[in-house]
This record gives sequence, C-alpha cells and structure tokens, in this order.
Amino acid sequence: MKITYTGIAGALSPVETRKIEVKFGKIAKLLDARKGERDAHVVLSRERRLTRTEITVRYQDHDLVGIGSASDTFAAMGVALEKLEKQILKLRERVRDSHRGPKEEKAGVTAETAAGSSKAATAPGTEADPPAEPKVFRVNHHERRKPITLDEALLEIEGRNYIVYRDAETGRVSMLVRRRDGNFDLIEA
Repeated sequence: MKITYTGIAGALSPVETRKIEVKFGKIAKLLDARKGERDAHVVLSRERRLTRTEITVRYQDHDLVGIGSASDTFAAMGVALEKLEKQILKLRERVRDSHRGPKEEKAGVTAETAAGSSKAATAPGTEADPPAEPKVFRVNHHERRKPITLDEALLEIEGRNYIVYRDAETGRVSMLVRRRDGNFDLIEA
C-alpha cells in the first residue's frame, strides 16, 4: 500500500511510524487482495490541542474515509484506521451478500438441462445426484382450535378447497374436501 502524508511534517516518532505501518499492512491485506496495490492519502492537521487525521482510500469505486481526532497524532491515526477498517469490512460484506442471492429461474433451467446431459454421460447404474429429501413445514402448529361440527365446517370452507378440523361430536380429526362438481367429501380418521 502506498501511503502519502500531507500536513504536519515529522509528527510521528520512528516507533510510532512502524506501528502505524503495521496497521496499514492489515488494511492493505483487506484491500490489495484482488486488484493490485492501493493508495492511501493521509491528511494530518492540528487545531489548538487537537490533532485531526483523515485517511482516504479508493476501493471498488468507493472513496472510503476514516476520520479520527485525539490529543496526539498517533492516537488520532489509530482511531481513523479503525474507522476505515470497519468501512472496508462493511463494504466487502455488502458486495459479497449482493452476489450470493438466489439464482434466477432461467439459470435453474439451464442447470437442469446440463444435469440431464451429464447423467447421460455417466456410466449406467450410477446416479450423478441422489434425490433430495422432502422438507416438512409446520403450519398453524401453535394455533389451538376448538372442535367444530360438520355444519360449522361447511360454513368455514367458503373460498377454500378443503378444511381439516376436529369433530365436536366424535373428537376425531376430519377433513372436508370440495369436489369439482361442487359437492363435498368427508374423510374421518
């Protein structure tokens, strides 16, 4: 990482400079991983007893800026570097999450056709992919319903094709299904 300083000349001791370079090295690992070396521009300014540090880095078409203020230059740079590191990690996570979305249906169709052609290419008697196990989804498992009669079930089936209920007379689970001809089938357990 190329670091360019602007502002207060000789504000850091050689020991502090080495420590800051180690911190910049950590940020450089995050930034320089893919597209070569990055440039960091550090602006140091002093306002009365307060030192202000502004570090600017260009990364993936974004200007990331870390600003820190403290009584000494080393502490101000440490704060600015921490803020810059948080911004880099947040941007990397956002980019990573945007690329991990669900695949489009068009891509799924091409994958199925490719899988079909690969099955034809494999030796007979071997399967390329074992079938996935079906998932079970619970629906209304917390809802406690009181038992109802057949007449009440006929009233509740409005707009639905079926209704599962506990019969008030027998105490058993029953299912009322609407047939295509408009009549109903009653299935009792």
